[in-house]
Amino acid sequence: MKVLVVGSGGREHSIVWKLVQSRVVDKVYCIPGNAGISEIAECVEVESKDFSAFLDFVKYEWIDLTVVGPEEPLARGIVDVFEKEGRKIIGPSKAAAQIESSKVFAKDFMKKYKIPTAEYKVFTSYTHAEDYIRLKGTPIVVKADGLAAGKGVFVCQSYEQAVEALKLIMKEKVFGPAGDRVVIEECLHGKEVSYLVFTDGKTIVPMVTSKDHKRLLDNDEGPNTGGMGTFSPNPIITPELEKEIMDTIIKPTIRGLKQEGIVYKGILYAGIMIVNNKPYVLEFNCRFGDPETQVILPRLETDLVDIFMAIAEQRLNKIEVKWKKDASLCVILASEGYPGKYKKGLPVTGLEMVKGLKDILVFHAGTKFNDEGQIVTNGGRVLGVTALGKDIKEARKRAYSAIEFIKFEGMQYRKDIGLNI
Repeated sequence: MKVLVVGSGGREHSIVWKLVQSRVVDKVYCIPGNAGISEIAECVEVESKDFSAFLDFVKYEWIDLTVVGPEEPLARGIVDVFEKEGRKIIGPSKAAAQIESSKVFAKDFMKKYKIPTAEYKVFTSYTHAEDYIRLKGTPIVVKADGLAAGKGVFVCQSYEQAVEALKLIMKEKVFGPAGDRVVIEECLHGKEVSYLVFTDGKTIVPMVTSKDHKRLLDNDEGPNTGGMGTFSPNPIITPELEKEIMDTIIKPTIRGLKQEGIVYKGILYAGIMIVNNKPYVLEFNCRFGDPETQVILPRLETDLVDIFMAIAEQRLNKIEVKWKKDASLCVILASEGYPGKYKKGLPVTGLEMVKGLKDILVFHAGTKFNDEGQIVTNGGRVLGVTALGKDIKEARKRAYSAIEFIKFEGMQYRKDIGLNI
């Protein structure tokens, strides 16, 4: 069969890498892909953001299954367009994707269905929002309502920081219309975990647990990013805590959406804060996490295509999903200046030396080929170096040893991924 993956990051590279291993897949395409993906799949440029161009490609190439990586096409309704034409596609509908595309929708939904989350208020007025911050005090969290590429959340320790975040979102409009409304919520203190499940709208199958490191710098300091590293499993999540997450968050979410007339099919990701052994939702994502996928899929034993087809055909209850016992850890190598402004087009060296290393995978996030055919940087997050090991300590050692071979000008990365478990 032929499969198309939509996206260009490390998440998509890891999805493509897993699909290529499938016993039933003959060819994988990726739109638009990156330099690393092009080594194992055919990358295709589709100039138009119009989904009809994607659909035309799928029909012309007789694609059997499409997998959507990033949130933006899901929020814009790519699944609705494909399903209307009878095409198999993995991801939630536009209505279901609101769980990520609108913080206001998600928070109001959680309140309605009694899903544990931080206390919050929604504002369309800058003045009213500023008054509320002054009233509540800090620390406090300021969030743009819409999609902001993982950068629309500000954890503010002072009144000045909170007002600055509010100005960026509502006055300077750095996230465009995504900042027309803001959510201001209490700052939860605890341990952060990522919890992902496969679901066909009826059956829920949990993935292995993981932890994401959002902050740019060691010891969880510096600005929020799209994610600077991950590891799996996350030892904080005990069997008892996992049951509570399923019973109080995941199951009520799928059930609540169904009551709203929305069947949620695809991947559901809950970013959760554990406070006094109780889980609270920080955010929902309507797709695989990045870089969580880079540590989850290397641990998957079951053929990913079998899972995807079962989701598309709503027979997930017929699939036994198996995982490796190995631990995995991923460190993101980022451009100098990220998550702010950064240079592109800088040569990347050492990738060939890493290819032969045992239990090491390098997933490309922001790369391309230059005119000379050399791999160069093309994004804020450039590479994800993933390692497997018998435990997190061994995986960590392998990942950081592999990083020593890789070089590009201004390369920055955290040195403490997997240390403070």
